[in-house]
Amino acid sequence: MKRAFAALAVGAMLAAGTAGWAMQGPLVLTPEEEKAWKAEPAYGTVIPLGHTGGMCLGTFGIAHVKGFYADEGLKTEVYKFASKALNDAVGTGKVVACGNHIAAMLVPAVNGVRMKFTTGIQTGCKSLYALANGPINSTKDLKGRTVAVSTAIGGSDHNITLRFLNHDGVKPDDVKFKQVEASAVVLAMQNGEVDAATMSDQYAEKFLDDGVLKRIRSLTFDPDFSQEPCCIHAINLDFLQANPITARKLTNAHERASEWIMEHEEEAIDLLFANGWASGDRDLALRMLKTYNFLISDELTETALRNILNDYKEFGLINSSLDTEETLKKIWEPVLKE
Repeated sequence: MKRAFAALAVGAMLAAGTAGWAMQGPLVLTPEEEKAWKAEPAYGTVIPLGHTGGMCLGTFGIAHVKGFYADEGLKTEVYKFASKALNDAVGTGKVVACGNHIAAMLVPAVNGVRMKFTTGIQTGCKSLYALANGPINSTKDLKGRTVAVSTAIGGSDHNITLRFLNHDGVKPDDVKFKQVEASAVVLAMQNGEVDAATMSDQYAEKFLDDGVLKRIRSLTFDPDFSQEPCCIHAINLDFLQANPITARKLTNAHERASEWIMEHEEEAIDLLFANGWASGDRDLALRMLKTYNFLISDELTETALRNILNDYKEFGLINSSLDTEETLKKIWEPVLKE
């Protein structure tokens, strides 16, 4: 059963430290479903999974090492990919399921890459930053200025920034973009090469603590974005159609990992570091993990996808003539929804 928390209920539970939250178990099948599952082509095979690394997508590794996939009767292997390569991998079936930023996956999915989203992963984890002692205090101050993005133009950071601007009534054409390697972004701001940058909160946190940067817009902390998933769980479309019960099991195991992380943040961080799925300062990483909500509901995920589709149509990232609801049906199938 897919968790179906309203935003208020999630907030109350998080405020209570998730005390008393009972984690769901493996998917329960009827005898008929059990027979159908064992007849699926994927039954008994090793299922390759992919992610781009980082804590927010640690759910795949956690589900693997904690045995949540095994509890579903699945054999899995987990592989790390660069973002664009991951989209290609899931679209061609090189991996069966994966996670990545919605901002990186939605356009390819709409444009025909063979994948479908089955659940949201977590809220967070990126924000727009400027120099703490500089003149940029809001997105409106960026008119005629340059924003750095570490992914390519049209990639996740660029697309996230477009939504920040749009929500604040700033036309994307009024702002210039420049691709800058993530490790060089702060220096680029200090040198006057760029005026702001969208980057991961984990990377930026040290510079916030040191008084070098300030946060001016955020997926993680701003009310108009904090109830949206940043990342999404995707399954190869051909696999989903041929193996619908296995797809439900994959999604359910992933959900169990999400719930486990929320209940066991310290242990989760240690597992992520031990397996190379997180890096840097452990205490900082733990603080960042606590800002993510891995219990984002399918209802909130669907609302976010609808809103993002409409935004992307306005930006010209996807065809503006597309019907939003029909496009949503094409890319979104919450397989655990009752």
